[in-house]
Amino acid sequence: MTQEFDNGPALTAPEFETLFDELKTWNDYAPEILERGALNHISADVIKNAAATVTSGQIVKMALPWNTVSGPDNAKPATHYMVSLAHYENPEPTSNRDFIGVDYHGKAVSHMDAPTHIVYRGDIFGGKKSIEHVTTEGSNWASIDKLGPVVTRGVLLDAANLRGVHYLEPGTAIRAADIIAMEEKFDFKISQGDCVLLRSGHFARREELGVWNPDNLSAGFHVDVMKLFKERKVSVIGADGDSDVRPSPVEGVESPIHALALPGMGIPLLDNLQLEALSKMCSEQKRWVFQIILAPLNIPRGTGSPLNPVAVF
Repeated sequence: MTQEFDNGPALTAPEFETLFDELKTWNDYAPEILERGALNHISADVIKNAAATVTSGQIVKMALPWNTVSGPDNAKPATHYMVSLAHYENPEPTSNRDFIGVDYHGKAVSHMDAPTHIVYRGDIFGGKKSIEHVTTEGSNWASIDKLGPVVTRGVLLDAANLRGVHYLEPGTAIRAADIIAMEEKFDFKISQGDCVLLRSGHFARREELGVWNPDNLSAGFHVDVMKLFKERKVSVIGADGDSDVRPSPVEGVESPIHALALPGMGIPLLDNLQLEALSKMCSEQKRWVFQIILAPLNIPRGTGSPLNPVAVF
C-alpha cells in the first residue's frame, strides 16, 4: 500500500521550470553586489531594527551538538580526536590539543549553505555556469566567505505550534497560507532582511520516537512559500530539517526549495537547526521575533560552513 503524504499540491517539471524563471533574482542586483544575493536586503536600518528587539539579553543557541556517532541520519559522522595530551608534554606550560573534521552537507550538522552549493540546469546563482566557477579547489563565485557574518532579525515560524501539536509528521508541507495564519496568530509580519526559521518539531519527534533517515522523508516548505518570501524580501531561510518537504511534490526535482532559494534567488539556507529551546523561549515571551547572529567560518571558496547560530532576546 502506498503511503499518503500531505506534501502537495504536486507540480510537474514544466510548471517548476516556469516558477523558477519567475522567481529567480539574477537581474535584481548590480553586478558588484550580485554574489551576496538576498543578503543585500539587510541594510543598516534592518540591522539596527533587529538590535532594537533585544530587551532581556537572553541568548538561545540553535546548533546541534557535534555528532561523531554513525546513524540513519548521520552516514558520515563528524570527527573529533585528541592530537596531544598535556600529561605527556614538557616543558611547562603543557597543552591539550584536538582535531575536528566534518562533511557537513547532510542531516546531522547545523550548517549554512552558500548560493554556490546547489546547481540547477547547470547554473549557480546569477546564471553563472557551475562548471566554469567550481573546481576541486572550491568555488570562486558566491562562496561562504563572501556572505558572513550576518546580523538581522529572526522570525520563528512555529508550524507545529500553529497546529497544536508537538511535532509535524514527516512528509507534511508548510504552505504560504500556513505562514499567513502564523503571522495572524502570533502577531508578527515577515519583512525585508528577515531570517525566517521553520520549526516542524523534527528533533522533538526524533527524541520521542527515535531516529529515521530524513533524506526522503521530512516536513518542510512547499514551493508556494517562495513567492511570499520574494515579495517580503527575505534574506535567509532555515529549518530544523533542511527546509524542503520530502517526498518532494515536484516531478523530477528532489530539493525544490534548495533549487529556488540558492541558484534561483540567492537566499542562503540554514539546515538542521535545533529549534526546541527557541520555540520554548518564544512561547514564554509571547513573541516570535528576535535578533539573530550567523557567523559562518571564513572558508575561501567554500560552498557553506558549519554554523552555531544564536538568537538574542
